[in-house]
Amino acid sequence: MMVFLIILSCLFFAGALVALPTRITIAPALSYIGLILLSLATKNGYPLLPLNGTILTGWFCMTLVVTLATFLTAPAVRAQTRGMGYMMIGALVGLAVGLLGFTVSSNISLLYSIMILSVIAGIFLGFLLYTQTPSGRPVGPGSGNFFRYLLAKGFPTAITVMQIGVVLVLIIALNNH
Repeated sequence: MMVFLIILSCLFFAGALVALPTRITIAPALSYIGLILLSLATKNGYPLLPLNGTILTGWFCMTLVVTLATFLTAPAVRAQTRGMGYMMIGALVGLAVGLLGFTVSSNISLLYSIMILSVIAGIFLGFLLYTQTPSGRPVGPGSGNFFRYLLAKGFPTAITVMQIGVVLVLIIALNNH
């Protein structure tokens, strides 16, 4: 059963990343389902990862807020996919850089913070890079739409990737001790 839950959660995480560019409203929810499935995985009666109720409740609230905020954005903005590739790649690169925090400290709270800040920085820098392309100039920093579009697309991207990052931080922390 453990292997089935791990594979299923990986499929939900992959589905969340695939859904980000086109179905941004369901991507955080898919990622959260992957997190829940991993919390159910046990080995010899003990949880495989220490995903407790506090972690799950916090990420549930963030998923709920970002999903509702995405539903409340204008349908034209929700349907836009421009810049999503840059933001997704920036988020994943930020996640990879954030996971390097284990070289600095073994404090789990600090590692979460480094991962979260790195993902946010990656999304911001990825979108900033996109605004330097010809198709990204309409949402550039001087256009008045920069922060609106960045938040409308970057917030769901951040929550989706950070939920994957929580799992990776826990896996690395368990294997480093």
